[in-house]
Amino acid sequence: MKLIKYFIQFIFVIFLLVLFKILGLKFSKSFSSFIFKAIGPHFRSKKISRSNLTIAFPGLDENEKNKIIKDMWATYGKIFAEYIFIKDFRQSSRFSKKITIENQKNLEKVKQKNKPVIFISGHFDNFELMAMHIEKSGINLAAIYRPLNNKFLNPIMENIRKKYICKKQIQKGISGTKELLREFKNGTSIALMIDQRVSEGVKCNFFGEEALTTTIPAQFIKKFDAEVVPIHIERSIDENFKIKIFDNVQFSKNDSVEKITLELNRILEKMIITNPNQWIWTHNRWKI
Repeated sequence: MKLIKYFIQFIFVIFLLVLFKILGLKFSKSFSSFIFKAIGPHFRSKKISRSNLTIAFPGLDENEKNKIIKDMWATYGKIFAEYIFIKDFRQSSRFSKKITIENQKNLEKVKQKNKPVIFISGHFDNFELMAMHIEKSGINLAAIYRPLNNKFLNPIMENIRKKYICKKQIQKGISGTKELLREFKNGTSIALMIDQRVSEGVKCNFFGEEALTTTIPAQFIKKFDAEVVPIHIERSIDENFKIKIFDNVQFSKNDSVEKITLELNRILEKMIITNPNQWIWTHNRWKI
């Protein structure tokens, strides 16, 4: 039964992607945003999103929560439509002009040092553009990803990511962590999102509540004395993007995994507070 459901989803998604290619980027984003705002809440619990917002921003009233959730679904729709144009974002100068970079000089420093670093971020707006830009800047990069549950769609998504976003895609999990370790030893920087709940993480304070958080960055910091480069992306009103490259964060190898992970969560919190409408609130982030 699940296989049939996945196949129907596959057919529907392929139909939409073909339609978007015909419509062009501007109309596709508007149409896709409309669809996601209409059907998204029926697939992902509104209760989880509202609960998450209450934890992060206890002072918000219901109208403010509803607006953030509505904007979030609109963002989901835009990201989905942009996947079919991801090649153009990578290769076309017209599309690349839609992305402005703050503190590009720090990426140049990373490249010149020729020492791998850990890039961290969260699922902010079109997060895929961050790894794409890092690799385009000439940095040897490996990105961690979570495969889609849909077995029909996942190969298509993997192909898009490897061809146009970051050619070294490492699947989340124990075997993926081992591969990540090999790549890092060989001088490859890594990029990962630290905002999702993980079963193998540690309980760490996040907006005042304990949340299971990945310890991969902390483990690499302690083992390799690695530096961390936080990155944030946001979409502006005119549908352009700004990618902010933060200065390197240096920890001590003597710092505990818990201390490092907590500090990275604080960095993530500041990014979310900057623009909560563009973070994904549907993840069951505080489930222990």
